[in-house]
Amino acid sequence: RGLGSSARSAREDSWLKSLFVRKVDPRKDAHSNLLAKRETSSLYKLQFHNVKPECLEAYNKLCQEVLPKIHEEKHYPCALVGTWNTWYGEQDQAVHLWRYEGGYPALNEVMSKLRQNKEFTEFRKERGNMLLSRKNQLLLEFSFWNEPVPRDGPNIYELRSYQLRPGTMIEWGNYWARAIRFRQDNNEAVGGFFSQIGQLYMVHHLWAYKDLQTREDIRNAAWHKPGWDELVYYTVPLIQEMESRIMIPLKISPLQ
Repeated sequence: RGLGSSARSAREDSWLKSLFVRKVDPRKDAHSNLLAKRETSSLYKLQFHNVKPECLEAYNKLCQEVLPKIHEEKHYPCALVGTWNTWYGEQDQAVHLWRYEGGYPALNEVMSKLRQNKEFTEFRKERGNMLLSRKNQLLLEFSFWNEPVPRDGPNIYELRSYQLRPGTMIEWGNYWARAIRFRQDNNEAVGGFFSQIGQLYMVHHLWAYKDLQTREDIRNAAWHKPGWDELVYYTVPLIQEMESRIMIPLKISPLQ
């Protein structure tokens, strides 16, 4: 009787464990290598600066004086992809997107050189007095998204940010590799990125539109394309939180 009771207890323990233990398919490569573009080794930095309301105009002026000098300096392996103020979303906010050609070594080279740059040191000190808070993320670009290249304006930009459930990045990539085809007709797709350092399991999609009504029309048109509704249906459960920012580019932004 004791042996039978022990066997039943072992089976029950095994059954209970099966409810909570998730089997994971073995992978031979990191998610970043499976999802990112292989033909480039670019690393992106996305910066969010929350500016004191009374300082936003001075902040923009200072950035427009200093940032192009870094962007245009041939000895710095980096490029300013875009710089904006948030119009709808978190107010009095500046958003900057940088590309580092050559990945982490390029990032380290730029940071090392900027520490020796007296003008940039003064810029950071002056800028710091204008900020309430700031954060940044290091990103890679999805292999199936457009390369973010300069474009003429005027445009408004939407940055849609998704906090995914941990472990779902591959699923997201698989669905959006198909979904992006539905959003290319009006040249609105600018770039798609996923985080490597900072807040993890973050995805950012960057879109450009002529105005808010054009945005509305383009997004509504997608629902009339067979297959778009199914892809939305399967990706929504992967999301924990999402946020939309409508942004206006500064004069120095390559994305106008």
